[in-house]
Amino acid sequence: MRSLFDAAKVLLYDMASTFFFLAVLLVTRNVPLAIGLGMALGVAQIAWQLARREKIDLMQGMSLFLVIASGAASLLTHDPRFVMIKPSVIYVVVGVVMLRPGWMVRYLPPVAVEMVSDLATVFGFVWAGLMFVSAVVNIVAALKLSPVAWGAFMSGYALVSKVGLFLIQYATMRYVGVRRRRRAEAEVAMEETSVPA
Repeated sequence: MRSLFDAAKVLLYDMASTFFFLAVLLVTRNVPLAIGLGMALGVAQIAWQLARREKIDLMQGMSLFLVIASGAASLLTHDPRFVMIKPSVIYVVVGVVMLRPGWMVRYLPPVAVEMVSDLATVFGFVWAGLMFVSAVVNIVAALKLSPVAWGAFMSGYALVSKVGLFLIQYATMRYVGVRRRRRAEAEVAMEETSVPA
């Protein structure tokens, strides 16, 4: 169970600026304020890691670049539709990055890397698919809903879809990993008993 919380912590850390942006938007209904604070949190997270001399992962660097670039563009245009459609661009870019096999290894404990790295690659592609679907869902919501309704809907959708897939992945990988580990231990035990004294 500890590995579930460790993986969830890393995932939530990577998505913190997005959740913060949506929360500020829902509470204040102030798009520029939400964008500015979301950008500030993204920069602060990377600065904190750099101050602690921690490595910045490709996904983290890409996320920060997208938060700053799209936030600046949103602030310059003053167009709420741009702000609302912007996540679709982010979803597509992140989805493309997630098509890189092995990106998920960063989120896995060592035992999972050893036992189910093949499943991590498969789920990496499933996550990419979710990003592409989310891009389409976001465009439809942005064109049909007001900014506040869009913020509420996309907050719920993001949470349910991503936490749902995370839990499915965790349960699947844990089940398969435990079975594979037991099988490997049984094979080692059989080899030890079949060796003549």
